[in-house]
Amino acid sequence: MKGLALHWQVIIGLLVGIIYAWLSVTFNWNEFTLNYIQPFGDIFINLLKLIAVPLVLFSIISGVTSLGDVKKLGRLGAKTLTTYVLTTMAAVLVGLVLVNLIRPGDGASTELLESNRIRYEVWRDANGIQALDDIQLSKDPARASTVAAIRAESQATNEWVSDKLNKAAHTKSSGPLQPLVDVVPKNIFQSLADMSMLQIIFFAVFFGIVVVGLPAERRGTITRAVDAFNDVFIQMVWVVMKAMPIFVFALMAGQIVKAAGTDPDMFRQLLGFLLRYSLVVLLGLAFMVFVFYPALVSLTVKKISWKRFATGMRDVQITAFSTSSSVATLPVTMDCVHKNLGVSTRTTSFVLPIGATVNMDGTSLYQAVAVVALAQFHMVDLSLAQQAVIVLTATLASIGAAAVPSAGLVLMIIVLESVGLNPAWIALIFPVDRILDMCRTVVNVTGDAGVSSMIAASENEIDNHQNAAVAES
Repeated sequence: MKGLALHWQVIIGLLVGIIYAWLSVTFNWNEFTLNYIQPFGDIFINLLKLIAVPLVLFSIISGVTSLGDVKKLGRLGAKTLTTYVLTTMAAVLVGLVLVNLIRPGDGASTELLESNRIRYEVWRDANGIQALDDIQLSKDPARASTVAAIRAESQATNEWVSDKLNKAAHTKSSGPLQPLVDVVPKNIFQSLADMSMLQIIFFAVFFGIVVVGLPAERRGTITRAVDAFNDVFIQMVWVVMKAMPIFVFALMAGQIVKAAGTDPDMFRQLLGFLLRYSLVVLLGLAFMVFVFYPALVSLTVKKISWKRFATGMRDVQITAFSTSSSVATLPVTMDCVHKNLGVSTRTTSFVLPIGATVNMDGTSLYQAVAVVALAQFHMVDLSLAQQAVIVLTATLASIGAAAVPSAGLVLMIIVLESVGLNPAWIALIFPVDRILDMCRTVVNVTGDAGVSSMIAASENEIDNHQNAAVAES
């Protein structure tokens, strides 16, 4: 399959995985599948967790240091970062509204939902995670055999039980400003080991700002080192993604067989969940591209109409869909925003590279939908407070999402853990991630262009004559 594009390879892997899972369920090959196929999916999850934290750390530091002299950031830098954060939060909220209205995780049978709920409770209790509700299906004597079977297959580890219990007790007894205190790490190495995302982001931003304030010769050395490490971890993502078709096959086959057992009806229900989840994500992404950004730009930038923005972004969106990379699309984005929208080179050269690093609206929307949908699929209803945590974590985590294919999936682990859910659940949605990633990237680059246009308008750096031809087409 060397001659095929990666997304086609992934689609083939997805289809083969579905076919194999059906054969395994039908002809009872489950033992072989779980022993010799599923472990490759587990390896992939471990690789993602291995890369996640250093990728976020160095990506954010690199993004901050690329801004240059702190004194020069001034008004433009503040506007840029604030606008990017606000549009990202808006994307997360759009995702949460859609997933709560449509509820794609509720469409399965009661039997499957209850089985998933027991799996969640077994994992939660084994790892000392604080309960999110009062449901206790695993304590029902009538379900004892099901619970025993799930415990036997899960083999959950208890290495960090005490730590999680201590944190839960600490949270209960803490004051109203304790969350703010907890953002500041006491030991960055401990934060890295615990995958404490907010603490890592705080350290990365603080570190980057201090580096920018150093003398040029010292700053250059550190910046080059950080960029080099960032490039290494981005390359690690690319290397792992080369084997994505195999991992897609293993994850799809293993997870479906594990959940469906020998019941063909369960098999169909799992596929139904993936379809419903994908449609909700695509609906949210389509709203951002065709409604939110054009409307936002047309309302805030008088020189750029809805039609002008949509027409000017056509080439950018096609390139983004093909590459699944905001960075790879960046030259096209800068060219189109300048030529088609009339945004000055000064603005595009400053705002768009930052956007390619920190503005991942499509990624954050997808994370919000995925987390809530997976919770619904396991009979876990997240409260408004817990969904507020998703807004904050998904927004901040998207800042560290490297602009490479499927990097958002890496950060899904962190968002799931932030609300006490099992990070291994990403295996359920990973088989369709590559396809959705292509669409997420379209949203990311469209958002970059929209913010660039708004910043340029506020600085009076839009040439109305340059994009007149686009307006007339």
